[in-house]
Amino acid sequence: MQQPTAILDAKGLACPMPIVKTKKQMNELLPGDVLEVQATDKGSTADLAAWSKSAGHEFLGTTVKGQVLHHLIRKGGAKEEEGQSMISEMSLNTFQQKVEEDQSLFILDVRELDEYEAGHIPGAVHIPLGEVEQRAKELNPETLIYLICHSGRRSELAAQKLKEKGFHQLINVVPGMNSWTGEIEK
Repeated sequence: MQQPTAILDAKGLACPMPIVKTKKQMNELLPGDVLEVQATDKGSTADLAAWSKSAGHEFLGTTVKGQVLHHLIRKGGAKEEEGQSMISEMSLNTFQQKVEEDQSLFILDVRELDEYEAGHIPGAVHIPLGEVEQRAKELNPETLIYLICHSGRRSELAAQKLKEKGFHQLINVVPGMNSWTGEIEK
């Protein structure tokens, strides 16, 4: 396993904080440097792998020691451009009103299975972020898709992956299920 240039402690933090802290730490590193992110959030593996790819970095892998995940990311040479995604966003309040008015919305929940099973919007389709690329063929690229996760970060990454696969009608719901007050299914 590659020796890290720097180590970031993100233990005990939930999405999106491991990514927020990783992004900030990456700004202080030089291209080619390796950052070790220590996290306890089970979803951090898929989150950091997807973020690394979208930000031009190389996700080197994860090792598990006890309850701690040790993720290694090599900084890429290109600077990440702010606002490059161009994915439409909708506030959770506006989205919740649409859900209450229209039951025919296509909602894609990209959280991990345990999060989805703990409570999701009735009728939402579940594809975890880490599976979106390989399972994109299960979705219709002509359908308007509302993407949701816990806070809005994973759903943004999922929308970027779908956009690369030819999907254009994508709306990221922000913040996400962490602030949802509507009906849920378990």
